[in-house]
Amino acid sequence: MSSETLERIARNKNVARAAARQLSMEQLHKLAEVIEEIIEQKKDEEQQRQQEEAEKERKRSEILEAINEAGLSVDDLVVEPPRRKRGRPPKNASKE
Repeated sequence: MSSETLERIARNKNVARAAARQLSMEQLHKLAEVIEEIIEQKKDEEQQRQQEEAEKERKRSEILEAINEAGLSVDDLVVEPPRRKRGRPPKNASKE
């Protein structure tokens, strides 16, 4: 079954009913168990992602606070790379 088919079933109750008619009660119960496991896994993954984002934001805030306490700004930490000369070198430059 393709992901497009699953999306159609998930979006439309009548399509889901039609697909369910082809399955036995045992298959429907098994499908429900599998879907429940997938939902729990997705919830856990989302919770983990949110925790990681919160930790990242906490660290960012700590770093910004330390920078401010040191009397610096973020711009003070960024070193600009030397600028390259643009354009072609003179033709006579390589003959020296």
